[in-house]
Amino acid sequence: MAQVVARSGCDVVLMHMRGDPQTMQQRPRYDDPVAEICAFLADRRQVALDAGVAPSRIWLDPGIGFGKTLEHNLALIRGLPTLSALGAPIVMGASRKSFLGRILAHDAPEDRVVGSLAVAAVATWLGVGMLRVHDVKETYEVVQTVRAIARRVG
Repeated sequence: MAQVVARSGCDVVLMHMRGDPQTMQQRPRYDDPVAEICAFLADRRQVALDAGVAPSRIWLDPGIGFGKTLEHNLALIRGLPTLSALGAPIVMGASRKSFLGRILAHDAPEDRVVGSLAVAAVATWLGVGMLRVHDVKETYEVVQTVRAIARRVG
């Protein structure tokens, strides 16, 4: 796939996922999720670079919710500065994910909007380049507010 992406000229999102959709949530285990997922993404990024994909066309996604427990997901959110140090913008897709349901005790995804917005605010503050979301207007407003605060602080 790396050669196909290189020839196409398109951007690429390299995402971490342990296992496959049928098995990924069966006892996922990491000794250090941030370090292990950083190593995986750094390796995948290097494969893309070696195939000729321009560095400016590579995005990295830690794969929130894909083969990770609640604690793994929270560690990855806290570890966003470490992920950003890999040299590519980070994509975060935490919107309405089940780990938020566990935190908030909400089974229905549509009841997880506030948790999703909280993650969007933290991720924006920590420098995430792109958010994949369900609630576009609300998230846009959170991002604009966080950016305004960051401009004053920074």
